[in-house]
This record gives sequence, C-alpha cells and structure tokens, in this order.
Amino acid sequence: MSSWQPLPERLPPEVRHFVEHLRQLKDRTGLSLVALGARTAYSKSSWQRYLNATQPPPRQAVVALCRVAGLSVEDAERFGVRWELAVQAWPRVPVTAGPVSGGSAAGGPVLDGPSAGGPVLDGPSAGGLGADGPSVGGAVPGAYEDDPTLPWWDAPPDAPSSGPAAGRLPLYAALLLLALLLVALAGAVTLG
Repeated sequence: MSSWQPLPERLPPEVRHFVEHLRQLKDRTGLSLVALGARTAYSKSSWQRYLNATQPPPRQAVVALCRVAGLSVEDAERFGVRWELAVQAWPRVPVTAGPVSGGSAAGGPVLDGPSAGGPVLDGPSAGGLGADGPSVGGAVPGAYEDDPTLPWWDAPPDAPSSGPAAGRLPLYAALLLLALLLVALAGAVTLG
C-alpha cells in the first residue's frame, strides 16, 4: 500500500470519502503513478493532483481507473455516484492547511470556497455540473468543469464527415474493385 500524504482537514466529507476510495482503488491496481498514467492516458502529475485532493478528476479518468482496477459494472457505477457527490461538494478554491483569515504566499486571503463563505458554484447556471454534464454557456472562472478528454481506446467512433469527400469512400472502393476485375478478366482472356 502506498504512503499517502494526509488530506487537508477542512476538506468536505464527500470529497474526503471519494479521494480515500480513489486511493484504495489506485493501490488495488498495484501500479505506480507513472504506470497508471500510461494505462489511463492521464499523466503522473494529474493523478497526483487527483489523489491528493488538489483537483477533482474528470469523470473519464475515474472510469479509466475503474477499468484498470477491474471493477465490475455495478461497482464502477457506485464509484461514479461517489464522483458526482464529490464534484458537487469540491471546494472551488483550493483547500489549504493554513489559516482561513491569514495571508497566502501571493498576499491575498486563503479561502476554502463554500466553507469560508466563498462562492458556491453548483448548478448548471453557475458552470457546475447539470443534468447533461458541465454547462458551457455561463461558466464562472474557477468553477469545476469535467474534462472531455478520453483515451483513444475509450473514445466513441468518429461520426462520418459531411464534407465533399463524405460519400466517396464506397465509390473509390467500387472503382478499385471494378479495375481489379477488368485486369483479371484481361489476364484470363490473354492466357486463354
């Protein structure tokens, strides 16, 4: 089992619960962060941020980790529910171990988002996750949005293009087949 750095004390319980389970799932794979990055198409540094609760992971990263860990469909769905609860509660300003009213390295106050009276950015109108995923229209700076990046092996097949070459592939295949038949026929006539 890995030795993990402690999670920030003021982390919301939903986030803490999710990250602890995410860490257990990562440990279950037996992979290093580098190997996990290679198997999931998310870098070592991204996994470090996700597993240390610095940044919420995109849904696709969680799906990829569940796949690598060999979770059943039901367990992966439960993990997806944990992810949704955690993302809704995730602090929009990084949680720090320092004082709430003190100063940061940049000289500004250190805030904990909703728990420190900061902005609550949940809901579709605030750039949070709505019923259909992240809202794009009224995105608020600092609001969490799910990363749409998928590893190539999980990406859905591309829709056929609607450009000028969209219907030409079958035409080219038919012409090539016709040319091959003509060559074969000509070869048979000359030999016979």
